[in-house]
Amino acid sequence: MCAALAFRAGSAAGQAGDEAPALPSFAELEAAGAVIGEIRIENRNIFNLEDEKENNALFRLANALHIRTRPSVIERQLLFKSGERVSERLIEETERLLRTNRFVYEVSIRPIAYRDGVVDIEVRTRDTWSLAPGISFSRTGGANRRVSSLREFNALGTGVFVGFVRTSDVDRTASEYRVTQRHAFGGWGIVDFATAQLSDGKRESFELARPFYALDTETAGGISASRDTRVDSQFAGGTLVGQYRHSQERAEAYGGWSRGLVDGWAQRYALGASYESHRYAFEPDRPAPPQLPADQTYAAPFFRYEIVQDDFEKVRNRDQIARPEFFAMGFQSLVQIGRALTGLGSTRSLWTYSGRASNGFKVFGGNALLASTTVSGTHGEVEGQSFGGSLRFYGRKRERSLFFASLSADIAHDPDLSDPLLLGGDNGMRGYPLRYQSGDRRVVLTLEERGYTDLYVFQLFRIGGAIFWDIGRAWGGQSPATARSGWLTDVGFGLRILSARTAFGNVLHADFAFPLVRDPNIRSFQFSLEVKSSF
Repeated sequence: MCAALAFRAGSAAGQAGDEAPALPSFAELEAAGAVIGEIRIENRNIFNLEDEKENNALFRLANALHIRTRPSVIERQLLFKSGERVSERLIEETERLLRTNRFVYEVSIRPIAYRDGVVDIEVRTRDTWSLAPGISFSRTGGANRRVSSLREFNALGTGVFVGFVRTSDVDRTASEYRVTQRHAFGGWGIVDFATAQLSDGKRESFELARPFYALDTETAGGISASRDTRVDSQFAGGTLVGQYRHSQERAEAYGGWSRGLVDGWAQRYALGASYESHRYAFEPDRPAPPQLPADQTYAAPFFRYEIVQDDFEKVRNRDQIARPEFFAMGFQSLVQIGRALTGLGSTRSLWTYSGRASNGFKVFGGNALLASTTVSGTHGEVEGQSFGGSLRFYGRKRERSLFFASLSADIAHDPDLSDPLLLGGDNGMRGYPLRYQSGDRRVVLTLEERGYTDLYVFQLFRIGGAIFWDIGRAWGGQSPATARSGWLTDVGFGLRILSARTAFGNVLHADFAFPLVRDPNIRSFQFSLEVKSSF
C-alpha cells in the first residue's frame, strides 16, 4: 500500500502536461500509516478577486478594509499536529469545528504533498465580513421589534467578539454590551462577559470555561454567574392580565472528565454545584397579576453524565442555502441530578433533575428524521416538571426542493405559575398574534415545502422560499377558557434570504400567513419579517 501511494504521489515528474496526479485520500493515507509533516494554514480574504464575478470595486474595498483572521487562531483549533499519524476522523471533526466559527465562510482540508510516508496538509479557509453595524426591524405575531447594533465577530483577526446591541420590543428596551473569546488559553477556553441596561431592570453575566470541545477531550470545567431583574407579564388569550417584578440569580461551577472517544462513543462525567434564586414582587403602576409566583431558592450539588455517538452527516440545502451543514445523526444524551438542601440555603430540600436526548435516523430511502426530547423538574415537598419532545423530518425530492415537517409537544406542571407555555406568532403559529394562547400543554405541527434556488445575488445573498401549513394548540393549567381556545391553523408562504458572506450569516424570513381559525379581533393575515439562524 505504501509503495502504491508513493508512486501515485510522486510520479508527476514522469508525466507530460501541467496536470498534477491525484494525491491519495485521507482514508488511504490513514490506512498506509502516513505521518503528518508540514501543516500549512492558508486563510483567504472575503472575496476571491481571481473570480471576475467578485473582482469589483466594492469587493476590493471590502477586502482592503477587512483584517484577516490570524493563522494562529485557525491553528489553535486543529485537532491534529505535525508528527502524528493521519486520522481521517480527526480531520473531519476539525472541519466541523472550524465551520462553527461565524467568521469562517469556507473550510477545506486537503493533502498537498506525499513522500516517504509523510504527508503535508493544507488547511484553507475563507473569511466572512465580520463587522456588522446594523439597524433592523421585524414584525412577528402582530408585534414590532427594532434592533440597532454594532458587532465585530473577529476583532483585529483574533476571533474575539465585541458587540453592542439595542433592542426594543413589546416587552422592553435593552442596551447590551458583550465581549466573548471562545478560543482562549491555548485554543479552547471560553471567556464571556455581558452587561445590559433594560428599561425595566438590568442583566449581567459572566462565564469562564473549558468545555468538552471535541470527542477526544478528556477534561473540562468552568464557572458561570448571572443576575437579572425585569418585569415579567402574564397573558390570557393574547391579552395582558398582569405584570410583576422578577429578580433572578444563577451560578454554577463544575469539573468534568472523560476517557475520550472509545469504540465510536464519548462518555463524559462531571461534578459541580449550582445556585438559583427567583424573587417576585408587585410592580408599582403596573396591573397586578391574579397571583404572584412563590419565591424560590435552590442550592444543589450535582452529578452530570453525557454520552455522544460519533455519527455526523455533511449535507447541503436543509436549514441553510448552498452551504455545508453538519447534522448529528448519532445518539446523544445528557442527564443531571442534583440535591437542593436547606442547609445550603435552599427554600426546600428537593431532588432536581434535567435531561435531554436526541437521535437521527435514515428513513424512506435516505431521508432524515431527527428526534429529541427534554425533561426537567423537582421531586420532594413541592414537585414541578416540564417535558418536551420534537420530531423533524427532511424529505429530499430533488436537489433544489425539500419537504420539511416538524412536530413538537410540551407539557409543564408548574405550581409556582412562573412560566406558562405560550403559543402564537412568535413560537410556531405564524398566522396569529404573539402569545395568543397559553396553558400547561402545547402541540405544534408544521409542514413546509422548501425551495432553494441557484440565485446568488451580487455574490452576497442566497435566495430560497417556502409554502407552509401550521396547526397547534396551547391549553390547560391556570389559563382561563376564552373564545381563543381550541385548535389554531394557518397557511402561508414566505421568502428566505441568506446573508452568505457575513459573520452573522442569518436568514431573513419574510412571511405572509393566513389564519384559518380566527376570532373577529385579529387580522385576516399576518405579515412577519424576522431574522433567524436557519431556514
